[in-house]
Amino acid sequence: MRERWEYIIGKQTGTLTEEHLQSIVPQNGGSDNVLINGAVFATNELYEAISSLNPEEQLVKGVTVLAARVTDNAFEFNNGLVTTVEPKQVEYRGEVDLLEHNWDIFSKNGAAIRSDFELLTKEKQSQPLPDGIHTQGKEQIFLEEGAKINAGCILNATTGPIYIGKNAEVLEGVMMRGPIALGEEAAIKMGAKVYGDTTIGPHCKVGGELSNVVFFSYSNKGHDGYLGNSVIGEWCNLGADTNCSNLKNNYESVKVWDEHRFKSVQTGLTFCGLIMGDHSKCGINTMFNTGTVVGVSANIFGGGFPEKFIPSFTWGGSDGLTTYRFERAVDTANRMMERRGKSLTENDLAMLKHVMSITEKQRELFTKTS
Repeated sequence: MRERWEYIIGKQTGTLTEEHLQSIVPQNGGSDNVLINGAVFATNELYEAISSLNPEEQLVKGVTVLAARVTDNAFEFNNGLVTTVEPKQVEYRGEVDLLEHNWDIFSKNGAAIRSDFELLTKEKQSQPLPDGIHTQGKEQIFLEEGAKINAGCILNATTGPIYIGKNAEVLEGVMMRGPIALGEEAAIKMGAKVYGDTTIGPHCKVGGELSNVVFFSYSNKGHDGYLGNSVIGEWCNLGADTNCSNLKNNYESVKVWDEHRFKSVQTGLTFCGLIMGDHSKCGINTMFNTGTVVGVSANIFGGGFPEKFIPSFTWGGSDGLTTYRFERAVDTANRMMERRGKSLTENDLAMLKHVMSITEKQRELFTKTS
């Protein structure tokens, strides 16, 4: 969301967020700040309206604050809203779309890919498509510099655009049906089947069958297995033949666990698979039930279906769950990151410690502490 705004604005932004996350991202405040609701999808039309705000004005759509211009660095972050002197409200008349739930990340991803494709490819020329592949709708296929598609691949962009990022690679025999976005230096393994509304983030490696999935960066699903209507955070790894259910046998709307309300809530979706937080891992042949939520730095393994809510820093599976010791979780995270020339910073460690501290209530209900 931030990158999309920066692309439209034409410069880097700061981020005002919760205290345990603020050290990870710069705030970059000044004497005259324009604050944009991070849940709002960026558009050129919306940015024009935001650019027209005067000091101490808020741009609103109904009860939702879209943006505010605040001077003298006198602002606070309070449940996503700016609290300063009483601002003047300016009603925005255009269309607005925003992320309201974590499942919106996948359910609204198709529209986001189509919008981003227009932004990223405007007045740019795709690298030539190689010989030995079969394409439909080739005008909707775009290859950045260094992108590679190997022999035997089938790309159908008549259903939506296909974007292949810089130095990304599509290995032999992959079938892709747009809209799909493959991030910089990411890879799709041989023979994979990738359906539409799917984003594979930078430096990810994926295989098997995917449908309407969003992978954040540096995560892997390197082998066969099905994943649908799902979100996978950063630095995750899914073992061989990991599968998730995305449809209930009785075709009812799927419920997922809401940590803020501490109860299961209706998504209103018939299709909803797995939502997994950063640094979580699962072993070979892991099965996830419909609407499973996995927290940060969890390690799941074993036969059968684990619980539908697995709190952060949890170890185990269907045979029982226990607390994943912080030191072991950090060691695992660093080992994975070192393979990519990275490691956890002091700010990362502080953030992870905070996440662990706020999962105590979940662990009391869903795990046995060792």
